[in-house]
Amino acid sequence: MTEGFDPKPLITTVFVPSAIFGIGQGAGAPVVALLARELGASVPVAGVIVALVALGAVIGDLPAGSIVARLGERRAIIAGTALGTVGVLVSLTAWTPAVLAAGAVLTGFANAVWGLARQSYLAEAVPIERRARAMAAFATMWRLGFFLGPFLGAGVIHLVGVRGGLAVQAVGVVLSGVLMARAPDTGRRTDAGTGERTHTSLGTILRRHRRLLGTLGVGSLLMGAARASREAVLPLWASHIGLDAATVSIVFGIGGVVDLLCSYPAGQLMDRYGRRAVAVPSLLVIGVAFLILPVADDLASLAAVAVVLGIGNGLGNGVIMTLGADTAPPATRAEFLAAWRLTHDTGMFVGPFAVGAVATLSLAAGALTVGGLALLGAACMFRFVPRYSPWPRRTLEQVAPAEPALHNVTSTLGHVCVSDCSSPKVGDWTSSASTPPTSGR
Repeated sequence: MTEGFDPKPLITTVFVPSAIFGIGQGAGAPVVALLARELGASVPVAGVIVALVALGAVIGDLPAGSIVARLGERRAIIAGTALGTVGVLVSLTAWTPAVLAAGAVLTGFANAVWGLARQSYLAEAVPIERRARAMAAFATMWRLGFFLGPFLGAGVIHLVGVRGGLAVQAVGVVLSGVLMARAPDTGRRTDAGTGERTHTSLGTILRRHRRLLGTLGVGSLLMGAARASREAVLPLWASHIGLDAATVSIVFGIGGVVDLLCSYPAGQLMDRYGRRAVAVPSLLVIGVAFLILPVADDLASLAAVAVVLGIGNGLGNGVIMTLGADTAPPATRAEFLAAWRLTHDTGMFVGPFAVGAVATLSLAAGALTVGGLALLGAACMFRFVPRYSPWPRRTLEQVAPAEPALHNVTSTLGHVCVSDCSSPKVGDWTSSASTPPTSGR
């Protein structure tokens, strides 16, 4: 099934560019709030400007599917790189907080187009039995870059000032875009009747797949909210118990290392045991970490919570991208992935705001709220992610679904699993041509 597939070209056209892009993002992310303050913004306004990058990504998810479908992955990457470069340069040269805010929105919008194009490319280029590992490797390289970015950015900032971090980000956006633009187009599947490329509006996709997006998509949204809230709750709690900024950075670094160590094995586990075997434990671990955070009252206990959060976040590495690729109908892959990414990105945007609202009453209540949301997300993933099975299943043609994205087609090492994500019997359709083994099941 993987005969003829050579993963080596992906190293220079996908994985290395992802790391370079992550370095740029990691260098630029910490300085946006600082630059906003330098330009005269208040602390709350500076926080809003930082959140506008996530808002730009949510806004960008809306047209991104159509852009990738019409232009193809490679040209969409070029367009996203150009727009991202403009966004970072606007931020870099900002003379007022309003201009900086505009640059943040443009940057987030470009990230959405860029990210969707890369995800769509991998979904087409990599055989499905290696998909989770490819997605996990892609996400791991980005996280590695994001982890290293602040260190590189710090050196440039020391030389030229706070805008140096954004200068590193601009270089990262351009260089990663140039490298990935070298990847050949995979070829968009065409309509069987006309032989022409099909283009479907986001509204049509949302209506057609509303059941999946309202079930499995809720789990994706809650995972996004839990992940993003980690970056808000942990430093606030560290400050609450009296730790200084340098110590908080060390704690974050420890959690980041654990996150990286768990990231690539998550892809191997997904390909071997199924997506649910990773998605559910990831959210359970994150939820437990947030629930025990209010009892962390010193450096050692907070570091332990950071490690647990790192494990949970690392275990979930690549699972949202993989689930999206699994459930995307081939004929409208890019458009569906745009709707799918919208669920997770909305969670990433809304999560920290929800935490902030609850934290006005009590920071501990904010942590407990996120923990509860993570556990609810785990329940959604357990209910709606298709079960893994080691024996053959009916093919998509045999099932003949009315709503293609509701049926997850997961082929791993010779077996095919087709599941209806809205059915009470998710993943329980055995093939009439085969019987399950008598042992172990």
